[in-house]
Amino acid sequence: MLQLLRKNPYRELEKRLGYTFRKKDLIEMALVHRSYRFEVKNVESDNQRLEFLGDAVLGMVVAAQLYRAHAHVDEGVLTERRSRVTSGKALAETAARIGLGDFIRLGKGEEQAGGRQRQSLLSDALEAVLGAAYLDGGLRAVEKIAAQLFPAVMEDSAQEEWKDNPKGKLQEVVQRLHGRSPDYCCVGEEGPPHQKTFRVEAVVNGKVMGRGEGSSRRAAEVKAATEAVNALLDLEKARSPEGSR
Repeated sequence: MLQLLRKNPYRELEKRLGYTFRKKDLIEMALVHRSYRFEVKNVESDNQRLEFLGDAVLGMVVAAQLYRAHAHVDEGVLTERRSRVTSGKALAETAARIGLGDFIRLGKGEEQAGGRQRQSLLSDALEAVLGAAYLDGGLRAVEKIAAQLFPAVMEDSAQEEWKDNPKGKLQEVVQRLHGRSPDYCCVGEEGPPHQKTFRVEAVVNGKVMGRGEGSSRRAAEVKAATEAVNALLDLEKARSPEGSR
């Protein structure tokens, strides 16, 4: 195993992760890329096994968080959200945000090839760190890191699912809450025929929940639906036990 060069060189990284390792050799191993092991004598292990473990543990922890946070969402949607949060792209972005690449030990060739910025390398290293955290402190340790790193990503993933189809999302929410479809009312048209502006209201159960303007009725409906979805989800969250605390 590598020898630590100074007293806890990972303190800053641990601060960014929101977790302090009791066994520093675990986080040390998580940051050893295979290119470093191949080039440096007396280095017998790299982070590939920890990456394997971290991938599995992360999937479980994120699934549990999503299950608790979205009580009315079905299995298919939860699976999609988990995939978004745990995708290589999302993990690489998170790793880059916390500067994980600065701590990874790379071989000279990988370093010169820009390995510290490579998405696959960053995502693999982050999974390895999570695997190391699991060995160091069990699921609680991984949950602590996930709470620090992923809540915003998970929220964004929920938004991403419907931002390209807000009318479909509004239909889904209104059907679930009220057993009916929303209505769209065109309340105004302005401008010459070649340059009209339409104003539309999204009406849910007799109440206006969103308003939108656009160069076509459909564009106005999309904006009204987006506003209505956000309003309904905010109301639903406020009425939940967690939101009322």
